[in-house]
Amino acid sequence: MSPTMAAAATGPDSAAELLLQRLEQVAADGEAGLCSLEAAAALGLEHQVLVGAVKSLQSLGEVIEAEQRTSKKWELTPEGQEIVHEGSHEVRVFNSIPSEGLLQSELMQLPSGKVGFSKAMSNKWIRLDKSSENGPRIFQAVESVQDTVREKLLQVQNGEANCLEEKDKNELKKRKLLAEVTIKTYWVKKGSAFSTTIAKQETDLTPEMIASGSWRDLKFKSYNFEALGIMPESGHLHPLLKVRTQFRQIFLEMGFTEMPTNNFIESSFWNFDALFQPQQHPARDQHDTFFMKDPAEAIDFPMDYLKRVKRVHSQGGYGSQGYKYEWKLEEARKNLLRTHTTAVSARMLYQLAQQEKFTPAKYFSIDRVFRNETLDATHLAEFHQIEGVVADYGLTLGDLMGVLKEFFTKLGITQLRFKPAYNPYTEPSMEVFSYHQGLKKWVEVGNSGVFRPEMLLPMGLPDGVSVIAWGLSLERPTMIKYGINNIRELVGHKVNLQMVYDSPLCRLDA
Repeated sequence: MSPTMAAAATGPDSAAELLLQRLEQVAADGEAGLCSLEAAAALGLEHQVLVGAVKSLQSLGEVIEAEQRTSKKWELTPEGQEIVHEGSHEVRVFNSIPSEGLLQSELMQLPSGKVGFSKAMSNKWIRLDKSSENGPRIFQAVESVQDTVREKLLQVQNGEANCLEEKDKNELKKRKLLAEVTIKTYWVKKGSAFSTTIAKQETDLTPEMIASGSWRDLKFKSYNFEALGIMPESGHLHPLLKVRTQFRQIFLEMGFTEMPTNNFIESSFWNFDALFQPQQHPARDQHDTFFMKDPAEAIDFPMDYLKRVKRVHSQGGYGSQGYKYEWKLEEARKNLLRTHTTAVSARMLYQLAQQEKFTPAKYFSIDRVFRNETLDATHLAEFHQIEGVVADYGLTLGDLMGVLKEFFTKLGITQLRFKPAYNPYTEPSMEVFSYHQGLKKWVEVGNSGVFRPEMLLPMGLPDGVSVIAWGLSLERPTMIKYGINNIRELVGHKVNLQMVYDSPLCRLDA
């Protein structure tokens, strides 16, 4: 076949027509069929191209009959082909040794040195003199050698692999000079509807065909009911759930333990009093907190701890003068929708204090909290709070800043600033700011601080134990920007990012 014909035959239709013509030719010579591998060689095609043509013709109906056959053959590996051209490693080593011998260290530097030395020694072609003056020296032990390995590989290359004994094949395979490969071919014969020309089959029945009646004279392609359909587009996690997963993974990588946060309803005691937040604080007003009607009050408290909390509020203690007011149990018993997950942190720290021997701990939580906000473009009645807590001896504000830097760096936020702030239950306290590259301004990304002794010591934690903590909202725009990185990719379709930033969940003044 000419180069022009071979190039033209690379298309599936051209290859199919050439195959049909070849099949017609061998049938005229009295042969029942042909092998696809032999046909590909005769037509100057790659075997895979011809296999594609066979499958294409099979889809046309009874044009051809094709039976798949499997056979095995031995082929030279790249190293085996190298030996055919240059000789075996052991022969090359033997030929490289001069009459005065060669230092073993120099021989080992040759391309075939290591393998060839081992094989030549086992064949007793060379000998090793360890008493040589400059180190072990290699000498030829015979006058000449025969390269039987190359001869056997030449037999395989010439298609005479069957002439080799099985042990020879296995030895060459063990040396990775031969490989046994499986070849899948087709035995192709004429079908009942055989033709050397390919008629295009219709795939769609159109209204025009029905109206004109032309469909009666057309051939339609058969449906392949075993073909796999197009996979439907799957759903996507909400972007906030994606960010939540990233936050959770960061905490786990840093060795934190997740706190149970499945109690949305909390008592005022754990939500406020245990955090050394006074009962007359504005956050306890009904304009800021959702209080429960049924059940309206909690009844189960650790009474010894409750008494210590009452004392530090009303009378002071642990080096503090307290708030000097009349602390009321009925206020502490009021049930509410928790306003922050710090209530969960208080419960966990109290449980930690009840251990016989204090052990350092790191906790985190990510869950919903509720505020009685007036709903508008920048405020919702619920949002997600992320909180991290570390309890250990001697923790300082420097430790808090170091942990925050590590935490936000894992999130992708590297430009941080800290600003002093006030929180009822932390002293000192800091707000955390990050520079937003998109908005070209510093925005608040979280709040943090060291829990006050008035909160920790009534729990029973030992003197000298400090607790550092920080919290942030999942919905903050910087968290969306840095945590998701590319919101378009996550939701699976085009999104106007400015609309995302301007939404109620992401407004900077939210």
